[in-house]
Amino acid sequence: MKHLTICAAFLLLNVVTAQATEVSHDGATVDSAKVALIAQTTPLLQLQQRWAQINYGSEDKESAFKALLKQAKSAVLTDPNNPELLIWQGIIQSSTAGALGGLSALKYAKAARKSFEHAMHIDENALTGSAMTSLGVLYHKLPGWPISFGDDKKAAQLLTRALEVNPHGIDPNYFYAEFLFDNKDYANAAKYLQKAKMAPPRQNRPLADEGRQSDIAALEKKLKEKV
Repeated sequence: MKHLTICAAFLLLNVVTAQATEVSHDGATVDSAKVALIAQTTPLLQLQQRWAQINYGSEDKESAFKALLKQAKSAVLTDPNNPELLIWQGIIQSSTAGALGGLSALKYAKAARKSFEHAMHIDENALTGSAMTSLGVLYHKLPGWPISFGDDKKAAQLLTRALEVNPHGIDPNYFYAEFLFDNKDYANAAKYLQKAKMAPPRQNRPLADEGRQSDIAALEKKLKEKV
């Protein structure tokens, strides 16, 4: 069984998962130019950059994500039909669930699903299909009924649709590779992981790219042990 406990399942939600000290995934100091990006003023960029700080840093993720979620909700309240802000509200809700673990995480996971579905209803291609990627990860990572709404069939549908929208993106390729790895399809997992590794950098998101490349390297190591 892929998910033996609720807590273990939510600990896997590192995408959909936090640090104010600007350190990289492996603890190295991040270049000051990357820190300067935080000063940019759009609500979306602020959420994206702060999320990367928390997700790939060392501060307390639970409290940091909860604080960031308040900021995301305020941004969405100001612009309630903005699919990009809804997507990031969902990502932060998912990450809060991952930081919490256990039964207390369930309400955040359900709220994230609503945020992603709302964003998709407005524009499923917003942020190059990020709502589909993130919702697919939720369906894959979470336990199934009766504990939660996890469903690998739905996960596969969403993750492959996201790849149709953004075939060269780092996140859709990485998370589909992870999905395939978890389902023991190691050959195809390696293919998509290589695509993720070669993905073009994302504008204004160097810390997120650096952290995801660390995730890719970790999954590559696991793959080498299987083949």
